[in-house]
Formats: sequence, structure tokens, C-alpha cells
Amino acid sequence: MWAVAIKKGQTRERAIMPSPTEMGTFRCDGCGEEFIIYHDSRCTNTASAERQAHWLEKVLSEEHERERKHPDRIELP
Repeated sequence: MWAVAIKKGQTRERAIMPSPTEMGTFRCDGCGEEFIIYHDSRCTNTASAERQAHWLEKVLSEEHERERKHPDRIELP
């Protein structure tokens, strides 16, 4: 199973994923950029997507603390 967060509007990153299922959208509190959480459609899990959103929130916050730009694609645990 794979899970990724793709910055909203990034069609190139989304096009390379096999059978994606959109699990939800997350907005960065620091800058307002939105990320869509995708799971492999053969193995979706709402509880995992919620945990991944919390993890993503921490990662994006740390990037702001380090003054780093958010990548277009973030692999999720």
C-alpha cells in the first residue's frame, strides 16, 4: 500500500500514481496551501488517513520553522 499527500493543483505528481483514491484535503495553518491525501485504491483506510493528516500537520509546521518551501509530493507513513 502507498499513501501520499500532493499539493493541490499538481497534476504531474498525481498522474504518476497508479489507481489513486482521494481520502481528504488538508490545509497548512502556516501558509494556507492545500494538500490532498491519496491512498492506493486497493487499500484505503479512513483511520489511517486521519493519522496521516495529523502527521502532515507536524511536518508542514516544521518546514515553516526551518523556512523551507513545501514539496509538491510528500510520502506518508
